[in-house]
Amino acid sequence: MGRQIISRTLTSFLLLCAVLIPGFAAPAHAQSDPPIDTGSVVFIHPDGTGGSMWQAHRVYRYGPDSVCHWDRMERMGLYRSHVLNSTNSSSHGGATIHAYGIKVPFDTYGNASLMRFKSLSGKDHGILIEAQKAGMATALINSGHICEPGTGVFAASAPQRSMTDLIAERIINSNVDIIFAGGERYLLPEGEMGRHGEPGVRNDDKNLIEQARANGYAVIFTREELLQLPSDVDRVLGVFAARHTFHAAPEEELAERGLPHYEPEAPTVAEMTAVALRILDTKGKRFIMVVEEEGTDNFGNSNNAAGTLEALKRADDAIGVVIDYIDRKPNTLLITAADSEAGGFQIRAIRNHENYHDPLPATSDNGAPVDGIAGPGTEPFVAAPDKNGVELRFAVAWSCYDDVAGSVLARAHGLNAHLLGTDVDNTDIYRIMYATLFGKLLPAY
Repeated sequence: MGRQIISRTLTSFLLLCAVLIPGFAAPAHAQSDPPIDTGSVVFIHPDGTGGSMWQAHRVYRYGPDSVCHWDRMERMGLYRSHVLNSTNSSSHGGATIHAYGIKVPFDTYGNASLMRFKSLSGKDHGILIEAQKAGMATALINSGHICEPGTGVFAASAPQRSMTDLIAERIINSNVDIIFAGGERYLLPEGEMGRHGEPGVRNDDKNLIEQARANGYAVIFTREELLQLPSDVDRVLGVFAARHTFHAAPEEELAERGLPHYEPEAPTVAEMTAVALRILDTKGKRFIMVVEEEGTDNFGNSNNAAGTLEALKRADDAIGVVIDYIDRKPNTLLITAADSEAGGFQIRAIRNHENYHDPLPATSDNGAPVDGIAGPGTEPFVAAPDKNGVELRFAVAWSCYDDVAGSVLARAHGLNAHLLGTDVDNTDIYRIMYATLFGKLLPAY
């Protein structure tokens, strides 16, 4: 009893000294951070999305008084998107920050630039490869092509984003357990016809689909093959389109070419996510999965409001799949964030309109392009009914074609969601994922 009293007295004295005496540091055993529970991580990157996009998605699909899946997530913070040399991020620079946890220049695709660096944990590689080396399962899912940086930089690095031959080969040889994406043309030699009806564009005469099979991957090409995958498949590569699984262009161009927003034969990102979770469950170990809906960015950059809203639904459906999974497997973190906002999307209310079927003006009073349901000069979007049954009308105004910054929101749900604050630096996405995978919250960058 006497020793316990002495020990408590000593601890109290040391803590008092730490408070009152400048420069005094109590021994490490005098106090410690609370332990962090470890589990699996799903990072969903709805590329190019800002707060106004999510508002429009909710209003359009569910009604202004309802909630979407994204709304169901527990925590939310305003995301700081700047990089080392720009107030705005690029897709490849932002993805590198998510994968490595440190600020990098705008034009960076992984750790292969002239400025070599270490991740926040001190590694030459990013968080997915570090998890893989620690024995965890891994998955990359993208509605765009396989080299899209939102997922690509987690498994590959290149001096330039345009070096698709190198990037695709490094992803195929990365040993990631599950790879679902488009981009067949980047996996085949120049001129060799692919399953999706386009020739390959590789300049090195390599057939990476055959290389994947040699690496032990089952290779699939269609939604039907995806949905029929056995849960105990070891490794799988899904190649669901020649390029992206969508056609990102202005509405009038798609209408002229007779193209839909998304390839009807390709699986949605939610379907890919659901199958990947089923397979990862069978492996019986912790995992990290990175999912990107690329259409939200590319349709925004094309100022195609209808395409953007469709892409938002697909991203939100994937979020819903993971939330439902966490209800069954609560030792999983879901975290979401974009790195920028595509096109400066804003909701413009249509009020007191005598005839809602009249075409809208093609531009606002200040010259900003305005989209209705089929592009400029068409009738407004009709929202889902509000709680009083009223169907409100709105249009979408655009500020530019570029990626902009200002109202990106990060959200977290499930295990360790409390680690997401209201003020979120882009490097914090890595820190929260790392804490969940490895049980250690690294110091802020």
